[in-house]
Amino acid sequence: MEDSFFKKKTTINAGGKLIDLSLPKVMGIINLTPDSFFAASRKPGLEGALQQAEKMLNEGAAFLDLGAYSSRPGATHISEQEETDRLLPVVEAIVNRFPDAVLSIDTFRSKVAERAIKAGAHIINDISGGQMDADMFTTVAGLQVPYILMHIKGTPQTMQQKADYEDVFTEVYDYFSEKYHQLKQLGVHDVIIDPGFGFAKKPAHGYALMKRLQDFNMLQLPLLVGISRKKMIYGTLDISPDEALNATTALNTIALMKGANILRVHDVKEAVEAVKVWGMCQ
Repeated sequence: MEDSFFKKKTTINAGGKLIDLSLPKVMGIINLTPDSFFAASRKPGLEGALQQAEKMLNEGAAFLDLGAYSSRPGATHISEQEETDRLLPVVEAIVNRFPDAVLSIDTFRSKVAERAIKAGAHIINDISGGQMDADMFTTVAGLQVPYILMHIKGTPQTMQQKADYEDVFTEVYDYFSEKYHQLKQLGVHDVIIDPGFGFAKKPAHGYALMKRLQDFNMLQLPLLVGISRKKMIYGTLDISPDEALNATTALNTIALMKGANILRVHDVKEAVEAVKVWGMCQ
């Protein structure tokens, strides 16, 4: 349950729309990549991406998160040009076909982020917390868009070798505190924190963070949780990502109970239903 001692920020301004996160929202994942870890989420073609966008919006997604660079462990590194070539046509097409859709751009590159925002996207979702592009924070400040600040150590290519912590919660919390101070000094108004489940974290680290998820509310910032079909689920249960929807929904419900404001998921319908029944219990 959310800690009532802390006045948590629950609104963000995305493209002039004030979005209230006091009732949690669902963010649908659209991977414009051929190699994301969950095969069913891969929509590298324009028409496939548009069909997925329509399906997710109809199912109740408040946000669509578009990624053109696979960040799964050990993923192949691609150039900025290739990422842009995959991403921008889809952003432009979704903006044209679904003008009310709120688009988040999953990138660690400031130039990719800037071009996508100028093409009509609204939110920057940076897995690197500004660590992989020194210009990211100033770019976000200049664009005045919401920024999703995720915790990671290393890069997608090296992060699994860096999954070592004395106290994972304290390290992630301190990281957020320091990075948020930097962003605030630059004038960034809307920051959403993401603990980065699976990014430089073993399954045990993920569950340790989930146990203390409510303590991130002390930062008074909206909280995004992205655990959909990840290894902390399928590895623990000895199943495949394809079989991990039921346990994903269970863990998403726990996250809601602990103060999550956004669920980032592959399966929008099930997450929206979880939010609805959770809300009936409040």
